[in-house]
Order: sequence, then C-alpha cells, then structure tokens
Amino acid sequence: MGLKTFPGGVHSHDNKEYSRQAEIIAMPLPGKVYVHLSQHIGAPAKAIVKPGDEVLAGQKIAEAGGFVSIPMHAPISGKVTKIGSYPHPAGTTGTAIEITGDGEDKWVELIDDAKYNCLSTDEMKKRIAEAGICGMGGAGFPTHVKLSPPADKPIDTVILNGVECEPYLTADYRLMLEQPEAILEGLRLLMKIVGAKQGIIGIEANKPDCIKLLRKATAGDKTIRIDALKLKYPQGAEKQLIYACTRRKVPNKGGLPMAVGVVVQNVGTAIAVYEAIRYQKPLVERVITVSGKIVKTPRNIKARIGTMYSELLDFCEGTTEDIYKIISGGPMMGFAISNLDTPMVKGSSGLLLFNKKEAAKDAEHTCLRCGACVEVCPMNLAPSLIVNNAKYQDWGLVEKYGVMDCMKCGSCAFICPAQIKLIQWIDIGKLEVGKRMRSRSQVGKA
Repeated sequence: MGLKTFPGGVHSHDNKEYSRQAEIIAMPLPGKVYVHLSQHIGAPAKAIVKPGDEVLAGQKIAEAGGFVSIPMHAPISGKVTKIGSYPHPAGTTGTAIEITGDGEDKWVELIDDAKYNCLSTDEMKKRIAEAGICGMGGAGFPTHVKLSPPADKPIDTVILNGVECEPYLTADYRLMLEQPEAILEGLRLLMKIVGAKQGIIGIEANKPDCIKLLRKATAGDKTIRIDALKLKYPQGAEKQLIYACTRRKVPNKGGLPMAVGVVVQNVGTAIAVYEAIRYQKPLVERVITVSGKIVKTPRNIKARIGTMYSELLDFCEGTTEDIYKIISGGPMMGFAISNLDTPMVKGSSGLLLFNKKEAAKDAEHTCLRCGACVEVCPMNLAPSLIVNNAKYQDWGLVEKYGVMDCMKCGSCAFICPAQIKLIQWIDIGKLEVGKRMRSRSQVGKA
C-alpha cells in the first residue's frame, strides 16, 4: 500500500539530523520564568496574583478570560516579582507574570486518580480546561473547546498529528519514541470524550521507527491505526492531514474539522491530556527542539513554560558561529525574533539559530507568471493573484481570491523562483480583509 498524502505541497531537506538522536533531557530549573497571559487563540488569561505573592509550581496564577481561553499556572515555585510587558515568541510583546524561583521546585498536590478512566466526559473536559491545555503543535487552540463540538456535529474520528513536517524540529519524534504509552492513553481518552469510534496517528515516512513502534503497541486494537504518510510539507496541517488519512475534505471559507466528523490533536497535546485527567497536572512544561548547524549541542529539552530562550541556548552550550537569525518555531511557519530575551510559551516547538550565510536574503524579482505557487498551494489558492492585488491595495479582489483561507504554510514562497515575499504580502492582505469583514459585521448588527 502506497504512502498517503494530499494534493500540492513541497519537499525540502528536513535538516532533522542535527537533533534526531538527541533524547529528551530535562533542563535544570530556571531562576526566573515569564508566563505570558496570551499563549493561545482566544481571550488572554487574567492574572489573579500580584507582585509579592508566594506561589507553588502548578498553582493557578491567571484564570481563563472566557470560554475560548485557558488559565495559566506557575511553572516553578517562588515569588511573583513583576507583572509587565515582555517579548513574545510571536515577534510581538505582551503582558507576562514574572516569577523568581526559590530553587526548591515545590508543587501543588498532584493525585494519581486510579479511576480516571471512569470519569464522566464532562469531568474529563473540566480537568483539561483547568489544566490550561492548548494545542502544542503551534496553533494554540484551547483543547477543551475543540472537544466540545455542537450536537449537530458528531465526531467519529480523532487524528493525532505525529507528522512534525517542519524542518529541524524533532520534539514530537522523540515523544513518540520515548512516551508511546502516554500518547496512546491520551488518544483513547480523547476518543472517549468526543465519542469517536476510530483513532488514527499520522506519521511521516521519515520516522519509520515511530511507525513500527506504535503499530506494535496497537496490535490487536481495531479502534486505532497508524497511517504512514508521504514525506511532504505541510503534511501536518490540519486539513491536509485529515484528507491524507480519511480522504475527507474540510470546506474552505472557515470550515472546521468537525464539519467532517474529525478532531485533530498533536501527540504532545495527547500526553498533556492524559496527565491532566489522571493526575490533574497543569501544563507547565513541554519539550522543545533547539537546533541549527551552528548550535554546539542540539537538543530536545523538557523545559518549564516561561524559560528564556537565552537559557535554552546556554543549556545547549551556545553556538559555534555568530547568530544572524533566530526563529521561534519551525523555519516555514515560525517567527523571526530580534533577540533571545524571549520566554517560551505552551506552543513553542522549536528554537532555531542560523549563521550569516543561512540568513542571507535573496533579491526579489518580478513575477514570472510560472504558476509554481498555484501548483504547490495545499489550499488550492492562487497566491500570485492575491499578492499582486494586495500590492495595488485592491482588497475586494484579495478577499475574492481567498486570502482568509491561506494558512501561511510558506510553500508558495519556498518554491517561488522570483523570491517574492509572498507570505508578507498575504499577511498584509489578511489584516486588511479582516478589518473589512469586521466592519461589515458591525454594520450588520446595527
């Protein structure tokens, strides 16, 4: 049977060799952490502590700002020393709670609930929400919201994303190798919550050891299957993963996976769900890949949320050359940031460092009208038409050509022979069309 995949996409060198063999290692406790109140899609959390307050690791320090929101918890024990504005890994700034550690790692009480599998689905979702879990693949959608589809959108399939198609990143790969039981238990809990009869774990073919291990672990379980997927970017994008595994097409124009009876979660999220339901453990740590040719010792690090990127790099023994570019996340959909004095968040999957040659920008040329961007677009858009009209500020046509359906995977920019900064222009188009859509919505309500 051939490898499953989706139409479009690109194939680039995965550069995973730097950290592929680096087993997950826990980083020593940081002296300070900076917990951003906005680490997810939706309303920011609201601080419920003030400077001077003593906190334990796992203690709630900010409550959810609404249903589409999540609470925040102290990643270390110590004292709240400041609430202020700090750099965010998305390249912006935001409000964060600064905690100075006491060096002791004192936790709130965690209880091993032996009967966690007997909990009602509502109680399971409550524990997930209270633990502050959001998608850990990068998008950061609150998990309890994903698990609460309307009654007219029944879910029959849960897909775990083990693709990790972004170059350099290997955190999910190591999780699948080192914690397969926790991932599978998380999948079964997710299936139970939404009433799904089928569970699928999608894994790209460049991880044959993960495919073999998980197939062995699920042998005899007819409710779960492991799908081997073609090595192609962006295979791990939600809509593309759903199509590859089920041949179901999620509608454009804002269509969600629930429209085709599917919920998608990251393998790291599945572990967090298992730990939240069984131990009521909040999400205060995650595995992050620190990599790049110039990183002295690339690693997959289990680190506390709010740890400065500079400390992560120090733990990897620094770099062998001067740093010319820093990317938070993966090189295709991550964010270029100006310095390492930036704290990691729940969605921080990678920290990548590049030298001068790797960071060099090619000159942009006139569009050749070759159609390469159209051919590789996984959303069946015409990026060149969107961008050409964005340059002329014709926002009506930009909207008509589907700018809001673009997921900014970067396939078009990667393949463009003219080196046009397609994603930057699409970003501008999304902002302007978004304003127009909100304005129309307000007029409709008047």
